[in-house]
Amino acid sequence: MNSLGCVRGDRRLFSGLNFSVSAGTLLQVTGPNGCGKTSLLRMICALLEPAEGTIKWQGENIRTLGEEYFTSLTFLGHRNGVKEELSAIENLRVASGLNGIDLRPKAAVKILRDMGLEGREQLPARLLSEGQRRRLALARLAVCNTTLWVLDEVLTSLDKAAVALVKSLIEKHLDNGGLAIVATHQELELNSGSFLRIELAS
Repeated sequence: MNSLGCVRGDRRLFSGLNFSVSAGTLLQVTGPNGCGKTSLLRMICALLEPAEGTIKWQGENIRTLGEEYFTSLTFLGHRNGVKEELSAIENLRVASGLNGIDLRPKAAVKILRDMGLEGREQLPARLLSEGQRRRLALARLAVCNTTLWVLDEVLTSLDKAAVALVKSLIEKHLDNGGLAIVATHQELELNSGSFLRIELAS
């Protein structure tokens, strides 16, 4: 990321932001509400145009890469992005299918149980608690085979057991040579991978 700047409305959130993330590295983005954490993540996902600067993936501007970049990326926002009318297992299988992964029902059930959703696999998402919906959204991380994870406040609404589970998923991803960029107010004390931190000012 080279000299990134972000302006929202008439307010500049940040400027001159430079960083590089290599394989096996977690980058934690911190800072108070409104400082531009989510905007930065959206820029990395090519959902928001920087006011200035460029974002490169493997030496190429992401704006010129198209599908080559997007197929390497998994983005989970602070909203869960689940379909209320679909069951937990349907949500997971549909999300996986959109990413080109044919997730069999038996495998989906195992992942949901590993995520602490045993007995709720067939429930419509609208009947799940906020924490359970978050677990359902995060179950995608156990399925995806992308290199870059961009995660926005992934630990929100999770209990200690779920937080530990998410950390283990990130650790496994880093051990496999993946990269993770995570915006969170909570500390991510991992047992593997390299660690970087960027703190955005208000």
